[in-house]
Amino acid sequence: MINELQFCIQAIEADDTLYEIENFHHRAQTIDQLDFHILDRISSLAPTPVLLELQQWAIQLKCKLEQADLQLFTQLRQKISAGYYSPNAFNAMVSKYLGDTVNCAVPSDEPGYDDLDTFINGLLSVYPVPAPVLEQEPEMIYYQKTPARIIFEMVALARPTPNDVFFDIGSGLGQAAILVNLLSGIVSKGIEYEPAYCDYACRCMRSLQLQGVTFTNINAHQGDYSEGTLFFFYTPFEGSMLQHMLDILQRESRQRVIRIFTYGHCSPLVAQQSWLTCINGTGMHHYRLYGFTSASR
Repeated sequence: MINELQFCIQAIEADDTLYEIENFHHRAQTIDQLDFHILDRISSLAPTPVLLELQQWAIQLKCKLEQADLQLFTQLRQKISAGYYSPNAFNAMVSKYLGDTVNCAVPSDEPGYDDLDTFINGLLSVYPVPAPVLEQEPEMIYYQKTPARIIFEMVALARPTPNDVFFDIGSGLGQAAILVNLLSGIVSKGIEYEPAYCDYACRCMRSLQLQGVTFTNINAHQGDYSEGTLFFFYTPFEGSMLQHMLDILQRESRQRVIRIFTYGHCSPLVAQQSWLTCINGTGMHHYRLYGFTSASR
């Protein structure tokens, strides 16, 4: 066992390509190997001086790899701030570092995360995540970040036009609204009840100097949706709160066609709304992205 662990760590240390800043995907897979196949195995064994030495060696290598990622993300954020990436260029940049990961994810029964999330988190989440300061109302659901692949899938399904305006209802730390703007170029607005999360999202948006993204700290039922054409729910709330939100959007749909995209446990209730039609399935699976459209006017 010790010889095997030592061999694996030596092989990682000797792989010079890991420290080339462009090789994110290779690093991500290697960090997983260090975490789950080396450090976890060492932790499961009775400690010995040799194992502790191997553990420190593995941790040091992991830190070096993470430092290379930080350098990469700093460079990419500078390009975003300078307006370097059009939507097509941003998509191409992500594909450059992730390969087919963006388009080849297998649908799951759980909100799984992968290397795309590691990349997007490192790129967009600049600051330590804050603790919430408000108590949730009874039907509000605790915050969980949307898997990045779902946001990419949503933009591909929606095919936004320049006149579309996107709203993320319960926008949390702001990732969905920021990503939609980067992927499509359209105006993106986040609505978030928790002020600490909203402040965090605003800081990330400002650090990237994004002009088409805003976040509003407000109860979603009190938001102004008069400009919205695309709406996203990752189950921000349930029951009567969710139905009330859908009633608000139904009133908006009398003025123009709107589309709603859902992920999570809210999808079946949205699918029951008589004024909406699901465009890509039944809406009954909790962890599939669904798109709904209001009746044409």
